[in-house]
Amino acid sequence: MGNHVSILLKRNDIGAIGIGALIVFIAMVLVAGIAASVLIQTSTSLQTQALRTGSQTTTTAASGILVEGVEGYNESGAITKLAIEIRPRAGSPDLDLRTTIIELSDSDNKYVLAYDSNAFTLAETINADVFGCTFPSEATTSFGVIVLQDEDGSCNVSSPVLNFGDHVILAVDNVFSGLEPRQDITGYVIPEQGSAGIVAFRTPESFFEAVLELQWGDKKWENYLLITRTRWVQ
Repeated sequence: MGNHVSILLKRNDIGAIGIGALIVFIAMVLVAGIAASVLIQTSTSLQTQALRTGSQTTTTAASGILVEGVEGYNESGAITKLAIEIRPRAGSPDLDLRTTIIELSDSDNKYVLAYDSNAFTLAETINADVFGCTFPSEATTSFGVIVLQDEDGSCNVSSPVLNFGDHVILAVDNVFSGLEPRQDITGYVIPEQGSAGIVAFRTPESFFEAVLELQWGDKKWENYLLITRTRWVQ
């Protein structure tokens, strides 16, 4: 009888050990599964974020607006109008000028200008006089658009969209109530996406012509000041 009870106890111990091992195994599998799920979700989230960041970085670095030059109109010894010539950068997606803004500052005042559909001029109606085109009536709040090149007709008054090959002039009318000689102007042409075009120039020491070339290309401020000073000293 005693031997029989001993055998039963040993069998019960073996069963208990097997169930305990099974519980531990199942727990390990569950923990490993949860850990794997967390790792997969984290890696997927990181991959999505990396792809989004890379795409946005590429868009910012390889697209946007290029300022090709700025000209001013001299009226009675003061520059009253600015013509900012722009085009899309290489590889840039379509740029909507309705969502583009211009920031201009003379160190004392700063203005933010938005598109004014009432100051829009098509290439065929320029009549060889850019500064004779319609400029915005609200000088401190808006800018106009003068189309120079638009082969596919994407840039129109209701939807002024720029794509590859398009050239337009942003018309700014007397925003600083007349620019005087030796006056520094800085600013940006900021699209909805992509890099901004740089506006940076110093007006010459004296105004002898009706139309003055103020900026050549999209240059950084420090380099441009050096070029401007050298040009006008000569």
